[in-house]
Amino acid sequence: MPTLPPTSLQLTSRITPDGELELALLEAPVPRPGPDEVLIRIEGTPINPSDIGNLFGPADLATLRATGTPQCPALSARIPAAAMKGVAGRVGQAMPVGNEGAGTVVAAGEAPAAQALIGRLVAALAGGMYAQYRCVKAAEVLPLPEGTAAADAASCFVNPLTALGMVETMRREGHKALVHTAAASNLGQMLNRICIADGIGLVNIVRKPGQLELLRSQGAARVCVSSAPEFASDLAAACAATGATLAFDAVGGGTLASQILAAMETALNRGATEYSRYGSPVHKQVYLYGALDTAPTEIRRNFGMAWGVGGWLLFPFLQRIGPQAANVLKRRVASELNTTFASHYSRVVSLAQALDPEVVASYTARATGEKFLIDPSR
Repeated sequence: MPTLPPTSLQLTSRITPDGELELALLEAPVPRPGPDEVLIRIEGTPINPSDIGNLFGPADLATLRATGTPQCPALSARIPAAAMKGVAGRVGQAMPVGNEGAGTVVAAGEAPAAQALIGRLVAALAGGMYAQYRCVKAAEVLPLPEGTAAADAASCFVNPLTALGMVETMRREGHKALVHTAAASNLGQMLNRICIADGIGLVNIVRKPGQLELLRSQGAARVCVSSAPEFASDLAAACAATGATLAFDAVGGGTLASQILAAMETALNRGATEYSRYGSPVHKQVYLYGALDTAPTEIRRNFGMAWGVGGWLLFPFLQRIGPQAANVLKRRVASELNTTFASHYSRVVSLAQALDPEVVASYTARATGEKFLIDPSR
């Protein structure tokens, strides 16, 4: 076993009782693995939208300011008074952040399953991954094939399992095709590759013509541009062609969810043989799984009565389907890591750089194609 340093760095997010967000790198003892645990030296951990939510909460980023030193960087921002009630459960806690990541197992407990992982590159969905070291149960890590790079393995849980979870939800709820918004994202590109491979109809919604060309170059059959004048008619035609009655919306705010339901209803009514003032009896469902637009969700009820809008998150979904079904999805990710589930990063930063205000401004913009990776070993 290599000699381990006595302490290491952990990025934490804390909200004070008087409404101040504090982000800091804290020095803590390097954890020692229990009997069935492994110690991972983290070498890659992505900044996902869900991580941004955990890092900054409802803070007003216009008030963000550097409060530390170059050797020990820290950031601070104000939480609006009206938002404090919603974060009451985390006030005063230095909360570790970072949902997923990958690295090398450098120590393990005495259990044979843990010992067998020493020296292996593994990925974990364990929380607290914005750190130099992380202890995880051996049964909860995903060993990667020899020769896999940490950067390739770092994002093998959240986006891949979310994309697979969308398809699995479609199957379990009796739908046959999907609509997906913000479809040019890393996740959207993965979902497009899954649907092509599995023969599933997919309607991709993007904001800009350039994103349309990106997806078409990757084989997407149906891409609709939400800013185009013909968006409503294009979306209805795509829903009719695919039979899509289920959508996953990363935008959340505004009227997009309502527009999708209306397009589905229009598509269903094209094949109707008789009129019903209650609309099509076929259920149409939109799941909101993101909040790229933080405005209220507006529902304009012009799509009959058989519809639903709800929330969808990866972790509750994995709990619902159980470990056996979840492991089937994880094995697929591991076997297609460099193809279907390949991730691409626009920038790699250290833990300290992740607290640089200019870097923060870049990754909190959540621009399509701008995905950041933290390498805590830097």
